[in-house]
Amino acid sequence: MNTKNIMIVGVGGQGSLLASRILGAAALNSGYDVKVSEVHGMSQRGGSVVTYVRYGESVASPVICEGEADVILSFEKLESARWLPFLKIGGTVVTSVQEINPMPVITGAAQYPDEIVEKIKALGVDIIAEDAAAIALEAGNEKAANVALIGLAAHVLGFDTEALRAAVAACVPKKALDVNLKAFDLAVEKVN
Repeated sequence: MNTKNIMIVGVGGQGSLLASRILGAAALNSGYDVKVSEVHGMSQRGGSVVTYVRYGESVASPVICEGEADVILSFEKLESARWLPFLKIGGTVVTSVQEINPMPVITGAAQYPDEIVEKIKALGVDIIAEDAAAIALEAGNEKAANVALIGLAAHVLGFDTEALRAAVAACVPKKALDVNLKAFDLAVEKVN
């Protein structure tokens, strides 16, 4: 099997680290060699954050270069546009449609771009855009949006649904497990 490259992008505090742990656990439990990078960015200041998950028969490095990502898993649609150059031809973007204003927008120096999803589609990119936070809220807690996003991407990540569910169960704290599994299941149903 060729190495599969997944980028997880978002804004600090959205649960990127847990999402990368879940995908890493799914890869390990599926018998793959896996490398997960640490979170890069200003994760505690609301800045842009990126994590790499690479898995396959043998993976030497956790780093994904421009044009190599099979999947970009994005917690926020502006972040999906920011990291789009890393997507390989034929890759897929899975993004939540949330809008989190970056500092230039907050200070009034810039405006949040319009029609980001439509502009990405116009480039011929395969994109799945849904409201992961609303799915998580329907499950019982908006904080499960990161697991809902994994559910939205389940069919393009390269694992079967049960492997991902088992990884969620292994990585999410017990007190939040039921809500997270419900968010995952609702998201999987939404795209199937």
